[in-house]
Amino acid sequence: MLLTRHARERLVKRLAKRRKLERVYTELWDFLDRSRKIEVNERVVIFTDGTKSLVCARLDCERLSLNEIMERVGSIKGTYECVFFDERIAKETVPRKFLERIPDGTYCFYINREKRSLYVGSEPPLLVITLRPAKKSERNVN
Repeated sequence: MLLTRHARERLVKRLAKRRKLERVYTELWDFLDRSRKIEVNERVVIFTDGTKSLVCARLDCERLSLNEIMERVGSIKGTYECVFFDERIAKETVPRKFLERIPDGTYCFYINREKRSLYVGSEPPLLVITLRPAKKSERNVN
């Protein structure tokens, strides 16, 4: 799960109360644990806990082995916002150094060089668009 700048600001304001990246993602994952998932269509997913809703868009990814991912990011020298969804790790670091902590396997891989973000996980990535108050139809938790 990756964040837009707007979504990060909303999460800081409504949930995390701190700007530190690890803190924001910790609060995001806590929110996901207590939320239910609503599939709007094939591109949009909403997570809601009855009071707040997290609106997400699916991102296209590639399924690659860890070695192939290492080859792709080997030439990157700058820091990226790196997210490993399976173990819920989020850090701002050099991608090669970050990938050393990940166990061997085949993962969904997404990188955005303009926004300097990297995602690795067993599930396809989601881009968090915003955190907003839940609509009336999203409030009744089943």
